[in-house]
Amino acid sequence: MRIIENIFEQISSRLLPSACIVCGVHQVRTLCVDCSKLLESEQLLHYECCKQCGLTLQASELQEKNCRECDINQPYFDETHCLHRYDGKLQPALHQLKYQRRLTCAHGLASAWNELLARGLMANQADYLLPVPLSQEKLYARGFNQSWEIARRIDCDERIHKNPYILKRHHHTQNQAKGSRINRQIAIQDMFYINPLHQERLKSTSVIVFDDVMTSGATLNEIARVLKDNGVSRVINWVLLRTLRPSQRSEHV
Repeated sequence: MRIIENIFEQISSRLLPSACIVCGVHQVRTLCVDCSKLLESEQLLHYECCKQCGLTLQASELQEKNCRECDINQPYFDETHCLHRYDGKLQPALHQLKYQRRLTCAHGLASAWNELLARGLMANQADYLLPVPLSQEKLYARGFNQSWEIARRIDCDERIHKNPYILKRHHHTQNQAKGSRINRQIAIQDMFYINPLHQERLKSTSVIVFDDVMTSGATLNEIARVLKDNGVSRVINWVLLRTLRPSQRSEHV
């Protein structure tokens, strides 16, 4: 089935018109050269970020390389790598993917990742790459998992197994997008679980978790807790877009 999907994608990329996901100019590439250069100059890789949660650091935190929150409340995940800030130029494309079902944006967002970040992450040794899951109800309503649609197209070491079926999520009717940090942490507790069919194979492995957006980190922290409770030795977050502290957002515009 995956072979058929690959053939269809290759044919579509050659026959169907495309446009840059940032500037909208019609062309063959889903990310034009000029926008790629602009994103490269703005990506979070150029800023001092917390090695554990990916948050841009304040001056008082630079020496430790960790943000104050991670020092006080150690998260379960071990490190985080983020491509770009949430309020930046890739946000509209992600919103079109999630809310307007424009799957072509998944190609463009993956292209941005592959051009700007993938090479620097090739040294990451891991056994699995897992997308943050949607509940079955939300998956049926949307038709796809946006994190998986991006993750399955990104470049990584061929020894890393991409699998969208290991992590599972219970359904929750409340939208947590605008909840406070504390409310997010409470609401997300026990929301994720491991598919019993894959439980044994996770023991003593290293796992990369891919998410489209990281806000408070509560979702990824809960997933890391569940993974480590099931024997995973190391959890690494790969995140497309990261929200910044309110005081820092204007500094990165």
